[in-house]
Amino acid sequence: MNQNDMKQIYKDCGISREVYAYGESIMHTLRNRFEEIDKVAEYNQLKVIKAMQANRVSEACLLGTTGYGYNDIGRDTLEAVYATLFGCEDALVRPQITCGTHALATALFGNLRPGDEILSPVGKPYDTLEEVIGIRDSRGSLKEYGVSYCQVDLLPNGDFNFEKIKKSIHEKTKLVTIQRSKGYQTRPTLSVERIGELISFIKSIKEDVICMVDNCYGEFVQTMEPSQAGADMIVGSLIKNPGGGLAPIGGYIAGKKEYIENASFRLTSPGLGKEVGASLGVLSSFYQGLFLAPQVTASALKGAIFASCVYEKLGFQVFPDSNQERYDIIQSVTLGSPEAVIAFCKGIQSSSPVDSFVSPEPWDMPGYDSKVIMAAGNFISGSSIELSADAPIKEPYTVFFQGGLTFPHAKSGVLKSLQMLIDQGLVSKSLL
Repeated sequence: MNQNDMKQIYKDCGISREVYAYGESIMHTLRNRFEEIDKVAEYNQLKVIKAMQANRVSEACLLGTTGYGYNDIGRDTLEAVYATLFGCEDALVRPQITCGTHALATALFGNLRPGDEILSPVGKPYDTLEEVIGIRDSRGSLKEYGVSYCQVDLLPNGDFNFEKIKKSIHEKTKLVTIQRSKGYQTRPTLSVERIGELISFIKSIKEDVICMVDNCYGEFVQTMEPSQAGADMIVGSLIKNPGGGLAPIGGYIAGKKEYIENASFRLTSPGLGKEVGASLGVLSSFYQGLFLAPQVTASALKGAIFASCVYEKLGFQVFPDSNQERYDIIQSVTLGSPEAVIAFCKGIQSSSPVDSFVSPEPWDMPGYDSKVIMAAGNFISGSSIELSADAPIKEPYTVFFQGGLTFPHAKSGVLKSLQMLIDQGLVSKSLL
């Protein structure tokens, strides 16, 4: 295949030769970065294989159960694989966990009691967790059950405010929640090393406090997970990194056995816990998705870096910037206007394999305090390990881009978003 063939297929997909050439000029600068990502993916791939082998995953594990789900060998073995992989005592990995927010709520409600207090030492949590905690009033929140909340913001330079954190820990502080990724913010994503430093500091003040990490978007980005740096629980969604794009639903909670059991009693019921919960027909996709997850995460990381380079060179504020280390798969681009945000998302949607003909629009999405636009033409509805982009329609009008089961898809999606901005007169072609 010659270069003209490649230019033509991009043109057939709606990307002009000028935009394609601009993208290729970016690609020439990324070879070394991509090689480093591939090394991390290779290491994590072997970790996954080793964990599966150590727990004797067999063909029988790929079958499902119905009804109560007693003695579900596949489910129990999968949870052992997650525990081994993340260096934990136990894990809860279930299709009954509907999303990342549900996994976090299950962990919180299972381990907190009236009179306890939650501390967030890294600022405001992700929007959907605000109603779980009761920062925004909501029926059934932890606040309604007498659980209080304390927040310590990061310093302006992104460092932890250790002095204020120390003053905020007292006898009622039962659980510290640490969000690894930035959510709809522009603060730094936390590396496993920084999370470990924070946990060590907190434990030196109050040893028995539970340190829980919201690990969403961060799995397999580094060679370690927060549970290997002192976290008592790590929590995530299977339609993000660890599901590898195949898991159709689900979430996980991994950590110390006591805290996982407490969460299981909340997920099912007291007295039943992990003993029930049929796996139905999803176990094969859970196992295979986990197997593919390191490579899929690597593709998403490459897409995020490519997006950062493309938009930074055009003068947009990007976070992380093109040279910063990556600790999650999310890339933010501040576009400055609602029209530009909508155009970007329409470009991502039009590059999708599913629903490419659909035009996303902002709407009042449950759990958010402003209209949100989401572009995601995915095989699994809402799967943000697949190529997607979303943004709250509020200043400074920043879009959050993530995912890509393959890098070529992520690359074409980024170029299509730029093409849409150019076609609508929001970016000048002369900048390329």
